[in-house]
Amino acid sequence: MQPLTEQDIRTSFINCSKGEVKRLAVPRDLGERPWGDLDFLGWRDPGAPDRSYLVTERAGRLVGVSMRFQAAQRGFLHRSMCSLCLTTHPRGGVALMTARKAGAAGREGNSVGAYMCTDLACSLYIRGKKALEAGSRFEESLTVEEQIERTTGHLAAFLDKVHA
Repeated sequence: MQPLTEQDIRTSFINCSKGEVKRLAVPRDLGERPWGDLDFLGWRDPGAPDRSYLVTERAGRLVGVSMRFQAAQRGFLHRSMCSLCLTTHPRGGVALMTARKAGAAGREGNSVGAYMCTDLACSLYIRGKKALEAGSRFEESLTVEEQIERTTGHLAAFLDKVHA
């Protein structure tokens, strides 16, 4: 992924009002992000623990999505799997992220959801750049490049549902 500026990020959102975009918390460490290892930029809002954001490139343009999620409510021993990168996490590491649909459907209250890593570090997990507990990633016969392609395909399908 190419490095993004705050302006790039703010102009990319498809499911927020202009006022919401102005108020959302953009990461302060954009210059320190490992852009070469990212397929999308994802972050949680430090001021609103139930909000997260995701920005990626689709068809030559940036697409940003605002999402909400609830804190984990499952048992301590329960593990969940991210539907994007297929990484499993213990309690709280995966949550149902819901995004209001873009346009009129979103204004009517329609939303879509997907189970995602709550830290939105899928790109780093796939590449082995972020440490995980033993057993969090299944050994696969796919190459890292094929896993990246699968993850970006799952993300594209989610974004298509938001934009539809």
